[in-house]
Amino acid sequence: MKTLLLPLLLAVAGFTLKDQSGQYLDVIRDGKIVARYMYAYDPSSKDSLHATYKPYLHVFDPEGVAPITKGPGGEYTHHRGIFIGYNKLTVGGKVFDRWHMKGGEQVHTKFLALDDGNGFTSLVEWRAAEPKILLEEERAFRFLPPTSPAYAVIEMTSKLKAVAGPTVLGGDPEHAGLQFRPAQEIDRAATEYVYPKENADPHKDKDYPWVGETFMLQGRRYSVIYLNHPSNPRNTATSAYRDYGRFGMFFKDTIPAGEERVLRVRFLLVAGAMPSADVIQKAYNEFAGTSDPVPKITVKKAEGTKAPARSSAQPKTK
Repeated sequence: MKTLLLPLLLAVAGFTLKDQSGQYLDVIRDGKIVARYMYAYDPSSKDSLHATYKPYLHVFDPEGVAPITKGPGGEYTHHRGIFIGYNKLTVGGKVFDRWHMKGGEQVHTKFLALDDGNGFTSLVEWRAAEPKILLEEERAFRFLPPTSPAYAVIEMTSKLKAVAGPTVLGGDPEHAGLQFRPAQEIDRAATEYVYPKENADPHKDKDYPWVGETFMLQGRRYSVIYLNHPSNPRNTATSAYRDYGRFGMFFKDTIPAGEERVLRVRFLLVAGAMPSADVIQKAYNEFAGTSDPVPKITVKKAEGTKAPARSSAQPKTK
């Protein structure tokens, strides 16, 4: 990997990366912002630390005008865009919270170029008072040319290295894992989820290959599909039922001292209704290198709404 010289303007497979030094890195295609990696770290005051205690990726609308994801503030301020964290990270018998960011931070230290030249890698230290560094993470984002109905395809690979001893990635599906949080302003009554199983129960089921969410933001519907690579840890729980829209996978695992664990996820972003199950499964098979059949599905309104669940082979999304 090559170290990028910043400020940066680098062509990557039809995309460009434009750096606002020390603040954020924009991913641009056809003159429009696709995503913005928020990597600032400012511990000079309580407020500035709160705003910058974890790096995350904002996803923008198709016009590249504004994020459709959440930043600091609002309800659950620690929920931010595409992010990763664990509220029960156990190192050397001590438990650390790197979800709510109590007593430590995730700090971006530098950028690396991806070998295949279509994205970037952020080196992130998961810090505490003692030991100073809990995990070293290589957080890589790839941006793929989208095909209809998606307007953006974003892949995140998180390589976590246990540098302070054996490390347990623990917690629960609500407070741990790699997740997506839409903007605070979504219409909660319109949030809906689709699962790749008939009569699905996301509170109990494990190892979904994918899950989808659809929500309304400022009068416009968006759909986000989360693809779970088969190389990820097994017995994975899914949190995908909240009306405010935070959803994703809880990958629970133990990393031996000095070793690494790799988590790989791909997101499809759609401006409109949820794609059909066959379209989603095709995208999953391409990502996973599999040829799995199209599953029956369950579509549910988010918790807190009254509409009943339904099972079918085709999502019906208003």
